[in-house]
Amino acid sequence: MNKSFPIGIFDSGVGGLSVLQRINSKLPNESLVYVADSINAPYGTKDDSFIIDRSISIVDFLVANHQIKLLVIACNTATASSIGKLREIYDFPIIGMEPAIKPANEASKSKKVGILATEGTINSSKFSALLDSYSGETQFFTQPCIGLVELIERGQIDSHEVISLLKKNLIPLLEHNVDVVVLGCTHYIFIKKIVENFFNSEITIIETGDAVAMQTQRVLKEFNLESDNLIGHHTIYSNSKNSNMNSIVSSLLGDYDFLYDFQSNWC
Repeated sequence: MNKSFPIGIFDSGVGGLSVLQRINSKLPNESLVYVADSINAPYGTKDDSFIIDRSISIVDFLVANHQIKLLVIACNTATASSIGKLREIYDFPIIGMEPAIKPANEASKSKKVGILATEGTINSSKFSALLDSYSGETQFFTQPCIGLVELIERGQIDSHEVISLLKKNLIPLLEHNVDVVVLGCTHYIFIKKIVENFFNSEITIIETGDAVAMQTQRVLKEFNLESDNLIGHHTIYSNSKNSNMNSIVSSLLGDYDFLYDFQSNWC
């Protein structure tokens, strides 16, 4: 396989851009192709068969148009539903995501951990098994933030609706005296500051973007797939019907030094 081939990344929407940022920071010479299946976001309300079908369609698109050498599923729900099937079909390395329960467990002094996630992640058997493996002395309190992904997809990061919805979901965690909060959906990275402010920065917030970037680096080295390019070329796709999606992507990336081509011509 050609080392110059890009890394493919996909999510139900724009949330995985946070993972893309981390990978680019760690591996600036790698080319990245990101697909946001925004028209179907969030995956957390969809059943496994739908998510598997969409995941296969997206990966087929990445293979046909970009000959990817490695795939990152930048979505907890899609990982839980489809990673096994994708690994059966494709012969390149595939890296998935899951809520960072282990580091949260290690970071918690009170042994009370709050988890913000989608319904799909919370209800998945893989997530339940993950919690069970660490639920000895630690109490985990899960909050399905219904509607939050849709607001973030529209770029409404600091809106009254987002703040109100978050407050509703964070109050129970505050009442349980958690000292660690896990951001169990890649979309939620973009509201990290709001969560910190709610708890007056007196909690530890755990997310998985850096860990995925490090795993990507390890896998590339293991399979001798590290790019020889001086700098990567990046492409971001979204099938959103929102005509402002390129501006939303740019705002989410913020001041981050990231040059990319934006495309909406895929389905």
